[in-house]
Amino acid sequence: GECDMPTPDVIVQAAQKAMNDGDMFYGPVLGSDDLRVSLSSYYQRIYGHDIAASRFFVTPSGTAAVHYALTTLVDAGDEVVAVTPLWRNLLGAIELQQGVIREVGLEHDLDHGWKLDVQKILDAVTPKTKAIIINSPNNPTGWMISREEMQQILNFARERGIWIVSDEVYSRLVLDHDKPAPSFLDVAEADDRLLVVNSFSKNWSMTGWRLGWIVGPERITERLYNVALYSAMGPSTFIQKGGVAALEQGEDFIRQLRDVSRAGRDYAFKRFEEIGGIVSSKPQATFYGFFKPEKVPCCVNFATQLIDEQDLLLAPGSAFSSFTKGYLRMCFAVPVPKLEDGINRLEKVLRSL
Repeated sequence: GECDMPTPDVIVQAAQKAMNDGDMFYGPVLGSDDLRVSLSSYYQRIYGHDIAASRFFVTPSGTAAVHYALTTLVDAGDEVVAVTPLWRNLLGAIELQQGVIREVGLEHDLDHGWKLDVQKILDAVTPKTKAIIINSPNNPTGWMISREEMQQILNFARERGIWIVSDEVYSRLVLDHDKPAPSFLDVAEADDRLLVVNSFSKNWSMTGWRLGWIVGPERITERLYNVALYSAMGPSTFIQKGGVAALEQGEDFIRQLRDVSRAGRDYAFKRFEEIGGIVSSKPQATFYGFFKPEKVPCCVNFATQLIDEQDLLLAPGSAFSSFTKGYLRMCFAVPVPKLEDGINRLEKVLRSL
């Protein structure tokens, strides 16, 4: 779930300077003022949204952002409608709260790729539903929700007082143009029951830095503050200086990552066609290929076989939903020669079946 490009020097240097300057003590629980202001400016510049800095809540990782959001909203027995396949940690966060997951599966069409039937979300809602969680661009499929679908879901949630948790971590990794993916913030009002979670990990190759954020209505501030206070007491101070540098000086790196990912995607799916017997659709976004070898009855056993025989690690599809057990996820955010080696290893095992 990461590229092999190092964190840009400008980000590393900003964090190093902060440490040299002694910025290594406790900071504000919901993030430093300078990072929250930088996030506000970033959303104005990239998305065209005028969002007050007070509506940004900085977290020690995107994973923490998800857990803070769901801890704030979900009590034991509450239901959460989750559009799947979905990164396992999002489902795990619901389970930790003793919430009930109601899966709504994306549909796969070989001609049109992965699709969402919005009516299935509406039908899955019950009086016990506290939230709807959606990840777009989607890990692992690369599917993107449209603004029209977002508006339909938001209108429905407003009428019933249901929260929406929108994981938009891959919003900058749309592969065929440089515009960000549609965001629920495009259609929402400032006081809507909406929590958007995001992370520095993917866009700026900062997976080990552990820094993320939530965008939400100001009325949620006290509840999020209490969750953050008793969880980690706030993100690391000097790492937040790196976050400011990423937001203000990291656009060139995002373009490079998109270029690498686009080339990797195009190569990987060309090879899948040549190998044959692989069900797949070229993703619109993210840096993952999600595919189903027709000869593989159990993705977990096959993933283990790939490790044992070829030192190749792919994520089994059963980790992402109850209905994608035959799928595998491959990260293609690496140079083509490295990807070629990996797919060659995959092909060897497939040919042996």
